[in-house]
Amino acid sequence: MNRRLMRVRAARRLTVVVCLSLAALAVVTASASAALKLKSHGQLIHPAPHSLKVNANSSSNWFGYNQGTLEQGSKLFNSITGDWTVPTATQHTAGQAESSSDWIGIGGGCVDSGCTTTDSTLIQTGTEQDVSSAGAASYSAWYELVPAPSLTISMTVAPGDHMHASLAEVVPDSNTWTITLQDVTRGETYTTTVPYSSSHATAEWIEETPLLIGTNAGFASLPNLSNPAWTSATVNGASASLKSSEQMDLVDSNGNVIGAPSAPNSTANGFDECTWASTCS
Repeated sequence: MNRRLMRVRAARRLTVVVCLSLAALAVVTASASAALKLKSHGQLIHPAPHSLKVNANSSSNWFGYNQGTLEQGSKLFNSITGDWTVPTATQHTAGQAESSSDWIGIGGGCVDSGCTTTDSTLIQTGTEQDVSSAGAASYSAWYELVPAPSLTISMTVAPGDHMHASLAEVVPDSNTWTITLQDVTRGETYTTTVPYSSSHATAEWIEETPLLIGTNAGFASLPNLSNPAWTSATVNGASASLKSSEQMDLVDSNGNVIGAPSAPNSTANGFDECTWASTCS
């Protein structure tokens, strides 16, 4: 083989290597860019440190109602339902991007009434209410099987829409779940059946500041939200019979309550929620 041919082939190999390297770099860059936009809607509960607790139930990412198997006399949870009104989201702090989610779930919460024991599994579905740094609001629907990332549900969601959600095992203790999210106002329904190994140890109806992944990772800032007015809460096919002792407050890093649920309604299957308030009535 002459030297000229060897140089040509070497040049071609170099070109291929450079092209492949550039392609790989493009993929990595695209992946990194996408990672900056990732958001996990329903992280496990993060109980507030004891020194910051205003009451027995305080969290740095959740507020709403939480039932646990020990608090409920060893009851396990095989199904849950809940209805809410998609809240209107507005910017609380000028120039700041803010995010929130409303959802029902099984797992991930406080197993006992004092929240000294928490659960590491969580299956859930709900809506997202975000505000950009420019103050523009956006709304979406999703479900999530922790620790997998959330999956967006193709559904039109707008503030004021009446949502109904259901999580139910096809057969109790089968760890095969049917997830249903319905926009009653618009007549849109999403249903899927998935395998998921759950502890069945907690059930919850929650408004949350989601976990942001990537640059500025951490829990999202809380926007102003109108009342989601939760109703029709059930577990295992019966009324949830919510109790005030099952309330969970959202606290900031200084222990100040910035999100609070009300007492249960007259039928003990619903409640109100107030953002940027220490109490809700």
